[in-house]
Amino acid sequence: MIAGIEFGGTKTVVAIGHADGRLVEEFRYLTTNPDDTLRTAVEWIRLRGNPEAVGVGAFGPIILAQDKPEYGRMLATPKPGWEGFSLSAALRDAFPDVRIVIETDVNAAALAESRCGAALGLDDVVYITIGTGIGAGMLSGGRLVHGALHPEFGHLKVPRFSGDDFAGVCPFHGACLEGLASGPAIAARWGAEASTLPPGHKAWEMQAWYLAHGVLALAAILAPSRVVIGGGVSQVESFHALVGSTFRKLSAGYFTYGEGVDFIMPPSLGQQAGILGALLLVACG
Repeated sequence: MIAGIEFGGTKTVVAIGHADGRLVEEFRYLTTNPDDTLRTAVEWIRLRGNPEAVGVGAFGPIILAQDKPEYGRMLATPKPGWEGFSLSAALRDAFPDVRIVIETDVNAAALAESRCGAALGLDDVVYITIGTGIGAGMLSGGRLVHGALHPEFGHLKVPRFSGDDFAGVCPFHGACLEGLASGPAIAARWGAEASTLPPGHKAWEMQAWYLAHGVLALAAILAPSRVVIGGGVSQVESFHALVGSTFRKLSAGYFTYGEGVDFIMPPSLGQQAGILGALLLVACG
């Protein structure tokens, strides 16, 4: 039995399954404080047996270098109460002698979409999620991308949409991509949740502008074969086509590999990309 846990900013998903990503059973619940959130996951897994390994996809920032004693420790996250919490230490206490692999939730989702989803068979893939925050998981040459930390796509600075003077909601940078285009940014700017705004609302033209600039930066630096955009904010009708057309205008014919309709796509795994990726991490990590 393999266990997977996806710690998201809003919800947590815990599952049992197989290292090839096959899911047997899952349970979803709200992410609260770290102790209670982890305790719920551990108790749920224990009721189903002793796992051979645990794969974890977590929101960040988080230390992912396995050779560091701080491996799995949360850094300066805006999620209250989580900064400094060590996922690896807590999971080792719960499951001694069990292999534990920790990644970002978006890297886990990128892995899943490349192995069994919208980017099947591709080794150069980006998965973007737009929800409580904005993040991106990156697969390059078949390997998940890390540096001194891990990519923080949501904190990229992007050019302003014409006439937009919104201050932004990011507590660190104000008007970064996340501060301007995340779910809370939409709610603060328009006074309504993204799910209530119709497809023709001006908010979506603005969203496409900001996301297309983010994709443009990815195209210039990482040159992915496909960009998969998920998360609750992306589910409005024609969102991906609008981001794609805006990207093509901004690229001015330079990034020709982005001309195809399959370059920017919705996830085919839906809300299960992160937890399936957590299971797959055990085989890849």
